[in-house]
Amino acid sequence: MRRRDLIKAIPLLATPALAQGNAKTLRFVPQANLSSLDPVWTTATVAINHAYMVYDTLYGIDRAGDCKPQMCAGHEISDNDLTWTFTLRDGLVFHDKEKVKAQDCVVSVKRWAMKDPFGQQLMLTANEITALDDRRFQIRLKKPFQQMRYAFGARNCFMMPERMALTKASEQIKETIGSGPYQFLPDQWVSGARAAYSRYDGYVPRQEKPDYFSGGKVVNFDRVEWIVQPDPSTAAAALQKGETDWVELPLIDLCPMLRKSPDVLVKVFDPYGWQPILAMNHLYPPFDNVKLRRALLPAIDQHAFVEAIVGEQSELGRAPVGFFTEGQPMATHAGLEVLSGPRDLALAKKLVAESGYKGEPVLMIVPSDQPAINQVAQVTRELFQKLGLTVDYQVMDWGSVMTRRANQNPPNQGGWNAFNTLWGGLTVSNPGSSYPLRGNGKKGWFGWPTDERLETAREAWFDAPDLAAQKVVAARIQVQAFETVPYIPLGQVFQPTAFRSDIKDIVAAAIPLFWGVRRE
Repeated sequence: MRRRDLIKAIPLLATPALAQGNAKTLRFVPQANLSSLDPVWTTATVAINHAYMVYDTLYGIDRAGDCKPQMCAGHEISDNDLTWTFTLRDGLVFHDKEKVKAQDCVVSVKRWAMKDPFGQQLMLTANEITALDDRRFQIRLKKPFQQMRYAFGARNCFMMPERMALTKASEQIKETIGSGPYQFLPDQWVSGARAAYSRYDGYVPRQEKPDYFSGGKVVNFDRVEWIVQPDPSTAAAALQKGETDWVELPLIDLCPMLRKSPDVLVKVFDPYGWQPILAMNHLYPPFDNVKLRRALLPAIDQHAFVEAIVGEQSELGRAPVGFFTEGQPMATHAGLEVLSGPRDLALAKKLVAESGYKGEPVLMIVPSDQPAINQVAQVTRELFQKLGLTVDYQVMDWGSVMTRRANQNPPNQGGWNAFNTLWGGLTVSNPGSSYPLRGNGKKGWFGWPTDERLETAREAWFDAPDLAAQKVVAARIQVQAFETVPYIPLGQVFQPTAFRSDIKDIVAAAIPLFWGVRRE
């Protein structure tokens, strides 16, 4: 029996009873265990979901792609476009009752910029970031930076108290104090089991309708409980029985059954989708060899990877796609023939042999508690084996994967050679924000590719005067990426979320947002 058929055959009946909540409590099953509370230290989506509850941002992107003031009342730009002056709106108070000051924002921006691709580019462009007084801060630039509002509104740039933001970006913060609509309850956090948040009565929402990450963040629940449930069948059964209200990422194989369940709704809210990828370690053999990385391309069948996630629900997947999110302005088919043409396993095997591959083991790190990623990893392992690669397949929980993938030691000393993950479509929609599409070596995202041409083209994208010019540069970047293969895009999937029918007004966004949503 195939894995997918086995899952369909599992009866969703007897499950451990979960505590029944009340009307003012929202019970939520997150996509993964919340193992880190620092959205700068880790790029894990679950940490970003947590951060949007606790922290606020200077701007917020809306569904149309425009970035509107959030913590800011507004900004002024000098005539030469080299000086931006930001003014904070009234009523911003941290959870510890301290007023949010411009200096908090200055230090928060600097810490965020150590890791985020847009932030890194901003710091290369900036002469100085300083607080003018308690409500205003200023960024003086060497040259115009047209993507400033996008950087602050779409790139998870969260504002923290200065004392927290002074923590090195390579170290995790030790507190969770923000100025967002919910307060984190650290004494109720048990990693691997649960987390809890309470309404922050000191939060003053904007008087606007919520729209993606922008608008008024009106809270309708006194408390939100995150219930970690690694087993997708148990999570689905709990939702059916009303023991939970919302399952962030139900197993796609179970969605047809959930759609037929009374009092349960299944919908796709994220217009960007997700991009499954194959990340490879460029520091050590065998994937430090560009010839071997390129040798994989003729054998990569994106349809197989997408099908591993969506199964027969083909409307939830798309292939072939390039490095930029299909359906978004930067998407291009330049060079895509290496993935869109007929697949040729024999050619790939020949290229692997010609690359000089010597049988070195490929140590794959695979999460046991992320079904979609685990399914993609199984396809990857099978492909590697067909091509004659020696696979060391190591399965562990997602928290361990996150920790190990940051290790730059050799694979036999705690490092790795390859792993699969999914990137949010908003992040990989353009060259500026795409973490994996970098060539800045050990300063970059996991895999650490070095490609000066890629970096030069990326900077040209930031300097492009308009959308048409940006598209030209994006096409050039994609062609270069297929030459050096920093990573391999494996398609596009649209992940549904599932919730009780009395849960209303979920804000359509790339991640679950807990403002606006209410119980009928």
